[in-house]
Amino acid sequence: MELAIGDMIPDFTLSDQNGDAFSLRDFLGSKPLVIFFYPKDFTPGCTKEVCDFRDHYEDFVQYGAEVVGISNDSSRSHRFFANTFKLPFKLLSDPGGQVRTKFGIKKSLMNLLPGRETFVVDKQGKLILAFRSAAAAKHMKQALEAVKNLN
Repeated sequence: MELAIGDMIPDFTLSDQNGDAFSLRDFLGSKPLVIFFYPKDFTPGCTKEVCDFRDHYEDFVQYGAEVVGISNDSSRSHRFFANTFKLPFKLLSDPGGQVRTKFGIKKSLMNLLPGRETFVVDKQGKLILAFRSAAAAKHMKQALEAVKNLN
């Protein structure tokens, strides 16, 4: 099931790069959230994407939003990835792809790789942006524009 603008996003709880539980319900009612799904730690496109979000993280914070990345990689892989690139936001581990499935994300590149999609939700959890593109460089710009438009 694919999410549509105006839908409430599904609740989820995943482990972050430190092994701590991150629950969506802890953010609802307090701040907008940018959730970007990416295929794999340490690949060129994914590294570009997370570094774009890192380099503009303070812009998201300025507009009151929090950023989280999700992939199927382990918390251990995320910890190394986050430390290597000095990422200020949480990376969540979805090893079985259950959250990816809840969000309706399809595989890409001849059905071989997990899809790359970015979602922006308002503080109540209502979807205001769903952006799908293999072009990693476009995701941060789309998300930041959506967050700016919330204010």
